[in-house]
Amino acid sequence: MAKKSMIARDVKRAKLAKKFAAKRAELKAITRDESLSMEERFQAQFKLAKLPRNSSQNRQMRRCKLTGRPHAVYRKFELSRIALRELGSQGKIPGIVKSSW
Repeated sequence: MAKKSMIARDVKRAKLAKKFAAKRAELKAITRDESLSMEERFQAQFKLAKLPRNSSQNRQMRRCKLTGRPHAVYRKFELSRIALRELGSQGKIPGIVKSSW
């Protein structure tokens, strides 16, 4: 089980990313627009740098929904490999059967 503080930190990052998503997208579009002057693009880049660091989508960690484990998380199930194996062995995930021979 992951530390509750780490899970809470990721929840906070998700909220910030959602809050600033439109503003970040707008500023990034301005910085990429080559029809604008270099000064305008630089100002947009400066404003982008002033936004909270945790508002970036890249700083979020994919975590297991059951355990909060940050590594080896399957995107399709949003579960870690360990939780997926346990639930698959118990037959709680349809279509997944643990192979044995």
